[in-house]
Amino acid sequence: MKKVLKISLLCILGLIILFGVSVWMEFGPLVKGALSCEKLDEGLYYMEYRGDDGFDELMKRGGFESAQQLAGYATEFLSKGHYKPEMNTSKEDFGCSALTVSTPDGGVLMGRNFDFPSATGVILHTFPTRGYESITTFNVRFFGFSEDFKPEGFQNQYMCLAGLFCALDGINEKGLAVADLMAGDTIETHQRTEKPDLTTTGAIRYLLNNAANVDEALELLKGIDMHSDIGSAHHYAIADATGRSVVVEYVDDKMVVTESPAVANHYLCEEKHNAGLIEGDDRFDRLCEQYNQKGGIMSDEQLTEAIESVSQPEREGFLGTAWTMVMDLSHPSVTYYSRRHFDKPFHYTLGKK
Repeated sequence: MKKVLKISLLCILGLIILFGVSVWMEFGPLVKGALSCEKLDEGLYYMEYRGDDGFDELMKRGGFESAQQLAGYATEFLSKGHYKPEMNTSKEDFGCSALTVSTPDGGVLMGRNFDFPSATGVILHTFPTRGYESITTFNVRFFGFSEDFKPEGFQNQYMCLAGLFCALDGINEKGLAVADLMAGDTIETHQRTEKPDLTTTGAIRYLLNNAANVDEALELLKGIDMHSDIGSAHHYAIADATGRSVVVEYVDDKMVVTESPAVANHYLCEEKHNAGLIEGDDRFDRLCEQYNQKGGIMSDEQLTEAIESVSQPEREGFLGTAWTMVMDLSHPSVTYYSRRHFDKPFHYTLGKK
């Protein structure tokens, strides 16, 4: 009897262990990613994820053309298909600025401000099973979380892994940097062909996973149908380690590429030049002036000062600059500053797996 009981207990224990291993194999990377979350500063958090990021499967399914579709797939991925709730998404406007320069020693830097009415930023350092390592940022408000939502506590941290499928800016291990900015009007882009679909923020993740430079990024954009996020027009600042810097805009659902080191929140292409430019908004001109004064060559400190000079202070109903990034494209790395706290840098390096 004792022998039979012992055998039965061993069998049950074995099943429990087997089940535990199975569950860990399925959810382990996600659990580790959620538990990696740490608060850096007011309004800014950092997470790491290593493993299958689910993006290849998403593209096999044809991508997604709305934030609602993305939310559904993200939830399915995070629950491994066991749960498929609905998620709402935010429709707040944001404004930003970016500048790409060369350094005295021949390197390349990009600076970027993300300005938003309300924001909690999450930095996600991703080491995908297939694709390039990247560091990206997203705003939890884009998932429709409440204004006071914070990625604190396991459940909230786990939910923030939805950032695997979208980003507002970032850099990958090859030195490709991409930033999303409002283009200046509310004319949405909705390309409809047989190509896979992606939204503005989803495409950034796609580019950083798969493109090593600007040329490759542009080819990838030509191979998808673009759809606007949050009911507005967007444009991209894209730069690489060679120093090439372009702004990608969409006019009448057609992609237009303009060579420019600077960008803010109005169109730069000839087709809609200066459309969306608000009287008194001189951020673009100030960045161009500083760029020209330095002959396009700045040190890390000088670029930080330049991008700080066009950062936005907090005022009633508007948070101002939620985060600032200074990215080194020649030696892929990024320094973050949260909410204009330029005395508190947070530096991360890519390529050290």
